[in-house]
Order: sequence, then structure tokens, then C-alpha cells
Amino acid sequence: MLRLILQRAASLLCCLILVSGMVNAREVKEVYWEDLVPPDFNELAPQQATDHNNKMAQLQPDAPVVDIYNGERVRVPGFIVPLEGTAELTTEFLLVPFFGACIHVPPPPSNQIVHVKMNEGVPVENLYDAVWVEGIFSTTRYSSDLAAAGYSMQGEAVHPY
Repeated sequence: MLRLILQRAASLLCCLILVSGMVNAREVKEVYWEDLVPPDFNELAPQQATDHNNKMAQLQPDAPVVDIYNGERVRVPGFIVPLEGTAELTTEFLLVPFFGACIHVPPPPSNQIVHVKMNEGVPVENLYDAVWVEGIFSTTRYSSDLAAAGYSMQGEAVHPY
């Protein structure tokens, strides 16, 4: 009888250890834009003037990044600037800290832009709405005619903010 109780207790303990490991593996860290700027970076330092005859990314400063979240599962709030997809689903986009960045105004520093690729397209109903984007974060840089991003993310989910 005691042997049976000990076996069941051991089984229960193993199950609890496995479940707690799965919970920790799924932990998502909340990351905010100020977390993505090195402490010594001065965003207000003189930058190159905007020339509307050239590509925006060529005028954008290549800002230093922080690598503390590299390879981590994170969620970052922001606004979507679509790059690839259909009218219904977006598969690739820039995540930026404020609406209109990279479209209506010059882009922010590259350490304030995240290039996101989704495995499956996500619906974006309104570009004015802020969202949370979850996925695996990386310090891999990205550059296009629109902007240069200091970070990349393999997106897993997009939720309303």
C-alpha cells in the first residue's frame, strides 16, 4: 500500500515538473520601446536633414541596439506598417512606436522599428489601432526603401492593445 502511494506521489511530482517547465517555456516578456534603446544613445543628437528626393532609409540613422531580448519570446506594443500580404491578410510588416512612422513622417531611429514576418497572415482591420505583437525577437537588422529596422521578429500572434 505504501509503495503504491509513493509511486503515485512520484508520478504526480513528475507531472507538476513537466507542467511548470511548459509554463516557463511559454512565458512572454513584455518589451516597450524604451527597453530597445541603449542607455547612452541620444536620439536628439543632430541627424542628417530629410531630403524628399531620396529614399527614407538612406537618411535614417543606424542606431545602436540592445541584445538582452535576442532569441527571447516577447510581446511589443505598436502600430503596423504593412509590407507584404493581401488586402485581407498581412504577412510582413514594420512595427513602429507611433502611428504614421515611416509613412507620413520620416522614420524613427532604427532601434525603434521592428521588422516582423508572420508564418500565417494576420488581419489588420485599422492601421490607426495599436496592437501587441508576440514572437521570437532578434537583433537581425532589416532595410528597405521605406526604413531600416534595428530588430526583427518571427511573429506568432497579433492582438489588440
